[in-house]
Amino acid sequence: MTEDSRPLLVMRDVSIEFETPRGPISAVRNFNLTLEAGRKVAIVGESGSGKSTIAAAMNGLLAANGRIVSGEILFQGRDIARMKETELRAMRGSLIGLVPQDPMTNLNPLQRVGTQIAEALEVHGKAIGKAALARAVDLLEMVGIPEPSRRARQYPHELSGGMRQRVLIAAGLACEPKLLLADEPTSALDVTVQRVILEELDRLTSQLGTALVLITHDLAMAAEHADDVVVMYRGDVVENGDARAVLRRPSHEYTRRLVAAAPTLDSTPLITTQPGAPDGSAAAPLVKITGLRKVYGGGGGLFEAKQKFVAVAGSDIAIARGQTVAIVGESGSGKSTTARMLLKIEEPTAGDISFDGVPITHLKGRALFAFRRRMQPVFQNPFGSLDARYTVLESIEEPMILHGMGDATARAARVRELLDQVALPQDIATRRPAEISGGQSQRVAIARALALRPDLIVLDEAVSALDVIVQAQVLELLVSLQRELGLSYLFISHNLAVVRLISHMVHVMKSGEIVESGPPERLFTAPQHPYTRELIAAIPGINLTESA
Repeated sequence: MTEDSRPLLVMRDVSIEFETPRGPISAVRNFNLTLEAGRKVAIVGESGSGKSTIAAAMNGLLAANGRIVSGEILFQGRDIARMKETELRAMRGSLIGLVPQDPMTNLNPLQRVGTQIAEALEVHGKAIGKAALARAVDLLEMVGIPEPSRRARQYPHELSGGMRQRVLIAAGLACEPKLLLADEPTSALDVTVQRVILEELDRLTSQLGTALVLITHDLAMAAEHADDVVVMYRGDVVENGDARAVLRRPSHEYTRRLVAAAPTLDSTPLITTQPGAPDGSAAAPLVKITGLRKVYGGGGGLFEAKQKFVAVAGSDIAIARGQTVAIVGESGSGKSTTARMLLKIEEPTAGDISFDGVPITHLKGRALFAFRRRMQPVFQNPFGSLDARYTVLESIEEPMILHGMGDATARAARVRELLDQVALPQDIATRRPAEISGGQSQRVAIARALALRPDLIVLDEAVSALDVIVQAQVLELLVSLQRELGLSYLFISHNLAVVRLISHMVHVMKSGEIVESGPPERLFTAPQHPYTRELIAAIPGINLTESA
């Protein structure tokens, strides 16, 4: 077999273990894959199924306690498992590109993002100096970042989460590798940018012969953009084959569960829209936001940008008691900035916010501290929200201690009650974040948010990083808690199918402005604004339940 005719990647009976204080743990068993140049394979499965471990093994990046106990991984005929570290470093980036999931742990906070992309080009001799920086700007534009020249000069903390993810994608594509490993590359992206990225990946595979391994929990995206799919469950491959055929007509029970849990715009909503005005106008709303505006820069501060940037421009939002209001829009649209102003993490430039009829825009000191008991956040990354040193009990108990609620016995009882409410076992209280799954961590974050018995919870991309089965469980939990406790939610998301499942009212934001508002049953069936129609059109179009 000639070099040109052989498969780009062959994995034969690969088994992987991790050494732990309790002994070896089998993470992957007898994994097989043959990938030709220009082909795209999606590996899907719940958290802990072994899919990211496989991607790490393909790149020679297993954790220090991980090892390949059997099998071989042949890339262009050479066994990656037997390569020296110097050989692996030369291969990574130039021949095998990587797009990891978490940008904050994979971007250098001390370097401008353009410099970080240019560095990848220089290390592998693709371009140097100004040419490398110019190519970095082109790559940022290619992945859909507006004003790429300005953004290239910024640091990671100055970009939104979605923009940071796009920087990682640009870096992974910089050297036009033969194989691209993309580990949840679009989970933090809105649907319009997701479409741009996936179309670019399609172009690379067709024009350059780049093969793609896509790790994802988005089954519709896997069906639409992958040639083949591998379904993993607890370290084993349970089903594989043509992507559309497998996901439309799954034969294994676990695959059927995955397909059933994947939300679509045709899924039955988990909530029922109550009669009357869904925006709370029939009764005094819990939250009323009027003319909210946030402008960055334009001041004389040493570290402040000279040019003004309008992040939020005159938003009006009402949140009714016991209901869910969603804000959707692309990365950088202003939805998370709006949430931070409501949470009093940032101060608005103009506008008013009232909570339960009381203005809170200028709250300070003890009044602000008391107010925080009534409004709590749940963020996208549960591991970033929980202190790695604290047990689950300590994490949930901490806000009660800060606000002087009860003694140790009463707080421990409250923690037990909260664990029951979020459907977690009592024995999880003694574990730390590293010892529990992502879905369990997000439930702990929700329990922590409930600890002070708030009236409103702000959920900022709170389910976007979860696999579809865990996501469905968390969404059902949120709806159940809302019914039981009368909670109100502000739900920030880029996933329109999820928003439709649990929202009573939806606001669509673009470039800091709300361009359309309405109940989901109207907004998603008869959108009025071109941008709303563009968002809906960008949703992966494969109906997983239809006949082939």
